[in-house]
Amino acid sequence: MKRIVIKVGSAVLREGSALALQRLNNLVDLISKLKNEKKYEVILVSSGAVAAGNITLNLDKTNILNRQVLSSIGQPLLMKHYKKRFSQYNIKCAQMLLVAEDFDSRKRSKNVQEVMEILLKNNIIPIINENDVIANEELLFGDNDQLAAHCAYFFKADMLVILSDIDALYDENPNINTNANILKNVNFIKEEDLQMKHSANSEFATGGIVTKLKAAHFLMQKNIPMYLSSGFNLENVYDYLLEDKHNSGTLFQKQG
Repeated sequence: MKRIVIKVGSAVLREGSALALQRLNNLVDLISKLKNEKKYEVILVSSGAVAAGNITLNLDKTNILNRQVLSSIGQPLLMKHYKKRFSQYNIKCAQMLLVAEDFDSRKRSKNVQEVMEILLKNNIIPIINENDVIANEELLFGDNDQLAAHCAYFFKADMLVILSDIDALYDENPNINTNANILKNVNFIKEEDLQMKHSANSEFATGGIVTKLKAAHFLMQKNIPMYLSSGFNLENVYDYLLEDKHNSGTLFQKQG
């Protein structure tokens, strides 16, 4: 049985001043189908807590304390929707809030790994987010792309799937050049591309294409592939994960 980590970004889960519940529902449909038809073990890394909290309380999101407050409000709201939707498939879910230190400490990382194995063994979907509420800036990954990459490695996943408002890696900026081409397969990432300035498209997001390239680079060094595709339209993800058809999106995989 293959084990995959699916990461969904804030830009996918937010629609204007509300949670994008239809896209959240579509994500749950996908995960349920992967479990039932393809027998995948699925770990979900979900952004969106700050965005969900901001629906209730409008604070300046550039301030780290405000983001922690919004996360504390939004996290249970997000989990409420996941729990309700997964229950329609008779699937239980669990929440895991992690920080970078959980992967740096041998004792803590071993404990988290053992908890993860018990959850998966009992057919429960682990839903992971960064523990923004209690962690200071030094303990945070800073974006869930890096968190998801570390989860894929430490929890021995066969692949990381990132669902984003960025549907693939292009040879040029598609927002500037409409003739930019999708790079469907990438086996090497240049150092200068990893040093580019972050350019998140959403006010609630903390990443952009650079954080995804860093996640892919980390995993390629560990011989774990990463697939980047749209979280708005899941057709290509269905094709890739259920039909083994790589019609679009980018697969980052070390050559050989």
